[in-house]
Amino acid sequence: MTFSIYILFAGHHNPGGGFIGGLITASALVLLYIAFDLQSVRDIIPVDFKQLAAAGVIVAVLTGTASFIFDVPFLTQTFTYVELPILGKTELATAVIFDLGVYMTVVGTTMTIITSISEDEK
Repeated sequence: MTFSIYILFAGHHNPGGGFIGGLITASALVLLYIAFDLQSVRDIIPVDFKQLAAAGVIVAVLTGTASFIFDVPFLTQTFTYVELPILGKTELATAVIFDLGVYMTVVGTTMTIITSISEDEK
């Protein structure tokens, strides 16, 4: 999970991003489902993955449409540098918010598919 979050944030400047980070998180959750049963994992991680996917799509779309407020083309990104206490001078980019929406969508969609398949009657 930690590696997937690193990939999510590193994807802005290096290979990775929301899609790959989301797939890594979904893979980790699938390993939990394999190691334990479905209900045990649901008790530990009480997340409705359908709602997570929907929220991710909304975040990604709102990130793109926010550019209309500033009268710039759809999905135009901007960035700034801020001074953070531990990290020092750090870049904050709007593309990270879009990647976060993609991350949420990928995790939600993948886990919805996996849990739907695992709940099928034999």
